[in-house]
Amino acid sequence: MACQRLFSVVSALIWSLAPVAIAAPDPATTPKNLPTDTPLETPDPARDCPPPAMSRLRSHMALQGETVESIARQYNVTPATLRAMNPSLRSGRVSPGSRIVIPPYDGRLVEVPAGWTWQKMAEAYNVRADLLFEANGCRPIGQVAFVPSVNWAPPAPVDLEDTSVQGFPLQAPAPEILRYGWQTHPVTRQVFFHSGIDFLAVEGTEVVAAGGGTVAFAGVQGVYGNLVVVNHQAGKQTRYAHLKDIAVKTGQKVRSGERLGTVGTTGKPDVPQSHLHFEVRYNTGLGWVAEDPKTYLQANVK
Repeated sequence: MACQRLFSVVSALIWSLAPVAIAAPDPATTPKNLPTDTPLETPDPARDCPPPAMSRLRSHMALQGETVESIARQYNVTPATLRAMNPSLRSGRVSPGSRIVIPPYDGRLVEVPAGWTWQKMAEAYNVRADLLFEANGCRPIGQVAFVPSVNWAPPAPVDLEDTSVQGFPLQAPAPEILRYGWQTHPVTRQVFFHSGIDFLAVEGTEVVAAGGGTVAFAGVQGVYGNLVVVNHQAGKQTRYAHLKDIAVKTGQKVRSGERLGTVGTTGKPDVPQSHLHFEVRYNTGLGWVAEDPKTYLQANVK
């Protein structure tokens, strides 16, 4: 019965997608100067988040002679993903003229048991809870969820020789007011995933680069408010949010410790006190995935 309900959902998705011409997918789904997971729709009020995988499904009309493997190669996903998303492909045969649902990256659609949470789903499918949460738009859990494949987005290994992110984002160590990971929102009291660390600091305190790199974005971005994003070597990225003012421009090269702006309260901060929201992310097939900044800044966190 559960499988039948899930197949019904998949079938509805197939027929709700408009037919598209067969072409290689265009990876440039966001403006070049923005982070790759910049929201393209109204974000969750609590925080910015990538659009959910289910809102980014594509439709492929099968041609004569195509196979599951050839279609998978066109869209940079595995044949297993296509079979999981399209019950008609379970036999391994592709019928010319059939419409096939293509997810934006590897994973599968699953039915959520009654009473389950994102944490429970993460444990059951052996996938990081933060990846699962972000893949579903950082929204409350529903009856169906998209579970990203754990094979292509493992936790980023921390290379102790890598010094691309090593400095502290403020001129001096600061108290940690809101930690990274699953937290209870101080205002709404709802459990949500916090993608960085909030460091308590007086408004106007100088914010500096935690490592040398290139400014990928400098401007206003949703609930982040005034935001600076710096891309570093080894696929690392740092984000500095809720700034009062910005002192750099997109494309500018910065050194570790160089001034990026000042602490402010722009956007929609999770806590009312003035603070710096600081993130460290690494590049994967899912986009720039958050990781715990403490891994890099342990010695500087109070």
